[in-house]
Amino acid sequence: MILNVSGRTDIVAFYTDWFMKRYREGFVDVRNPYNRKLVSRINFENVDAILFCTKNPIPILKHLKEITKPILFHVTLTPYKKDIEPNVPDKNKIIDAIKELSQIIGKDNLYVRYDPIFLSDKYSVTYHKKAFERMCSLLDGYVTSIIVSFIDDYKNVRANMKTLRLKDFTEEDYREIGTSFSRSVKEHNMTVQTCFEERNLSEYGFKIGECLSHQMAYILTGKKYKNWTARKGGKCNCVEMVDIGVYNSCQHFCKYCYANYDERQVAINFKNHDNNSTMLVGRLESDDIIKERFK
Repeated sequence: MILNVSGRTDIVAFYTDWFMKRYREGFVDVRNPYNRKLVSRINFENVDAILFCTKNPIPILKHLKEITKPILFHVTLTPYKKDIEPNVPDKNKIIDAIKELSQIIGKDNLYVRYDPIFLSDKYSVTYHKKAFERMCSLLDGYVTSIIVSFIDDYKNVRANMKTLRLKDFTEEDYREIGTSFSRSVKEHNMTVQTCFEERNLSEYGFKIGECLSHQMAYILTGKKYKNWTARKGGKCNCVEMVDIGVYNSCQHFCKYCYANYDERQVAINFKNHDNNSTMLVGRLESDDIIKERFK
């Protein structure tokens, strides 16, 4: 199996010590988000590779040489300020961390996500074009693959409309973004792709790729996997992964996030986190049904 650490929360940014303890002890328990009495026990001996997804890789950098499993990183780096991403660290520090990460795992195993793109009076097309070009120039030689997406209509997005102040995309907006981003990546020896987007910008040179393709998974593990069922519904072409995170437990509080939609619950979950627990939030209970997961 391939672990996703994590699409439900930022384990690397806030729970690295817990994750490394679970890795050293050899297993992790994951409560089913739709049936809380069902618990999957994942033994790391059954894990083929790990995909880390984070906005802040700094906490785990010093531990990476301890992890013997093949690893892939997706680091989200967007140009938004504290009004949109209240608790994301200074972006210059994240840039430096991405460079260090590239030197540790290699740029072929590192993707940067400029994700999601939204438009407002403050965050205009011109703003994005300049920010994306600057990002590419700073990461030239350290990163070769950029993934972009456009904002979706999630519950948290609707709750934060007064802050986001979204403007609809026009075809001219897509054209400007497509041509400018394609030019930037070409000048800095990178590629840009979308994954499972209705508007994929392929006419402007964007690749239509996957967050974790079957080809990359085979390169990492030598194995083949099923397709992942996407959260938007339907099937994308990413490989199936097992997420060990918990919704509503990320303290970045990004206003566009799909995984955080109840800030009061985030506070509760964070308080109920225990580094000595086998699961991210809470502990095993006497009537839990534990089933070992093999794939």
